[in-house]
Amino acid sequence: MADDNRIVNTQQFEAWNGYEGRHWAEHQSRYDGLNDPANAPLLAAAGLRDTDSVLDIGCGNGRLTRLAARTAARAVGVDLSAPMLERARESAAGEHLANVTHLQADAQVYPFARGSFDVALSRFGVMFFADPVAAFANIGHALRPDGRLAFVCPQPLARLDQSEIFAAVAGHVTLPDFSERQETGPAAFADPARSRHVLSGAGFDAITVEPLEVVQRWGADPADAAAFLFGWGPMRHWLRDADPEAVTRAHRAAAEAFGAYATPGGVHLTARYWLVTATWPARNAGA
Repeated sequence: MADDNRIVNTQQFEAWNGYEGRHWAEHQSRYDGLNDPANAPLLAAAGLRDTDSVLDIGCGNGRLTRLAARTAARAVGVDLSAPMLERARESAAGEHLANVTHLQADAQVYPFARGSFDVALSRFGVMFFADPVAAFANIGHALRPDGRLAFVCPQPLARLDQSEIFAAVAGHVTLPDFSERQETGPAAFADPARSRHVLSGAGFDAITVEPLEVVQRWGADPADAAAFLFGWGPMRHWLRDADPEAVTRAHRAAAEAFGAYATPGGVHLTARYWLVTATWPARNAGA
């Protein structure tokens, strides 16, 4: 990478340009279907206008970027993952969106032009920063005075229906202790107090954290849902040294647990997120 596009979050860079990123890119519609229920509340919280320039942090395959571009003047999606950005660019071209661009960069340190965006958004893309205070400060400086930030992140796993699935799997193989506080990872902002602490430390104010409950479709049937879960990058990582027979039992247990959520229209689980908003104050514009 050139000096003006350096990567400090090297572990995440490797993951999202390895199996994890390829899996998300290859299953673009599946992941979008899983996460799309968060889109409308997130975009509504951002209050997009047709004159806005939007920065989508951790844009992945670009679904949220493209939705934002349908209202805003322009949208820029930023991500570490080359495989996912390739899909994002292809999708934007396929939808004939001329006001969308994508950038492979580490948002924590990328030298965005100061005051060049009205809104920064993220759908599950802000939990993986190596230094979240520095990252949000960098994003804040990319916003114009009184620019808006809106993102969604998961609540603690115990509040999600997924906890029942993971408990079934953990009966046969060793999984991480999801109750432990994470500095980086899906549960990094599971505690609303940490979101407020990080954002205020980065220079944001008018911080709000509101609960958001949605229904996710995990698969056509329990077997399909379990197969998708066991292809997910973190699950593969956790089970890489597990006994194959134990993994088979865990896979079977997951399918049985998904069965409790099966309907004629597919397997539906309730997910609970935090919808976080904040404002970049005018006093920081020259800082």
